[in-house]
Amino acid sequence: MTSTTTTPSSVTPAVALDGVTKVYGRGAQAVLALDGVSLDVAPGEFVCLVGASGCGKSTLLNLVAGLDRPSGGQVRVAGSEQSAGLMFQEPALFPWLTVAANVELPLRLRGLPRAERKERVAELLRTVHLGEFGGRRPHELSGGMRQRVALARTLALDTPVLLMDEPFGALDAMTRDILHDELERIWSERQLSVLFVTHNVREAARLADRIILLSSRPGRIIYSTRVDIPRPRRIDSAEVAAIAAEVTDRLRTEVGRHGQ
Repeated sequence: MTSTTTTPSSVTPAVALDGVTKVYGRGAQAVLALDGVSLDVAPGEFVCLVGASGCGKSTLLNLVAGLDRPSGGQVRVAGSEQSAGLMFQEPALFPWLTVAANVELPLRLRGLPRAERKERVAELLRTVHLGEFGGRRPHELSGGMRQRVALARTLALDTPVLLMDEPFGALDAMTRDILHDELERIWSERQLSVLFVTHNVREAARLADRIILLSSRPGRIIYSTRVDIPRPRRIDSAEVAAIAAEVTDRLRTEVGRHGQ
């Protein structure tokens, strides 16, 4: 395993953070959330961010998504202006809309014609194995199915970069395991670049090409390791467990250093 946070110089990163700092508030009340974070995500790479609560993982995703601006440094996302889609832990579906209508919303905002929207929604629902559920309302679906709808809606943005903020954290272990398989399939088929935040180190070892560990506030990159386990992987495999144990040891050391 190697420790690196950059892509080869000949490859243009899908996401590049250069000395990114984020401060909330001013004066004596100022809180330094991120401090000098530099990170490249290569095209097609799956990177997982782990760290203690409050270390700035979600803040980093918001900066990449363009929902917030850094206080210092630069954030660059390759491609068009809308190059990163963000999926949250909660599905945040509109309860009065059908599954199909929820997925259609980004397509409406992009101004796609009605016929094209209908065709695209059908394709997206098939992608997440919900082709027969377009007419249902969110309350009629299980938690895992609602997350699939949220994923389809994010994919409707048609961005090359997928940002995921603990999307499976509230799900039971079996549903989460199934969605790991689904996400890995979609990531591979669509050749997406993924930046995935999780508190679950096993989940990170199961999914990632590379795991990045952030320090407790302020968030700094303190460890990076490449996961060279062949795919497909099982979350309960000995190889995944070994990677998870190594990262967990470093995370415990960091948490203990701050007395959390």
